[in-house]
Amino acid sequence: MKKKKTDYIFAKGRRKSASSRVRLYKGKGESTVNGKTVDEYFPGVVGKNAWTNPFKLVDVEDKYYVSVKVKGGGKNGQLDAVVHGIARALSLADRENFRPALKKAKILTRDPRVRERRKIGTGGKARRKKQSPKR
Repeated sequence: MKKKKTDYIFAKGRRKSASSRVRLYKGKGESTVNGKTVDEYFPGVVGKNAWTNPFKLVDVEDKYYVSVKVKGGGKNGQLDAVVHGIARALSLADRENFRPALKKAKILTRDPRVRERRKIGTGGKARRKKQSPKR
């Protein structure tokens, strides 16, 4: 049976069409994403470096852990959304000490780049033009 925890800081992170809901807990614990461990959900060195980066920047790797629900987009968009959410939650945890470092690393800013919509008459792509006749 799960025990109910309410001592957390909540933040949302977004990237492309992915959005994450992050709960930041104080203390030692295992970080999870959608019920799996983070290493299971984002395997490999790149994933580990990315999601631990906000904790390393403010030097609190063993003092906090997270529980994340993420949906939409692909794995890379989801990873960026999780990082954005963790950074926002950390900045809420200790605004004076954590925010400047996170701001300098540019992970508090939501990345506005999204997929370009496809236009009518372009044959299924956003910028492709139909081939014109030679004469």
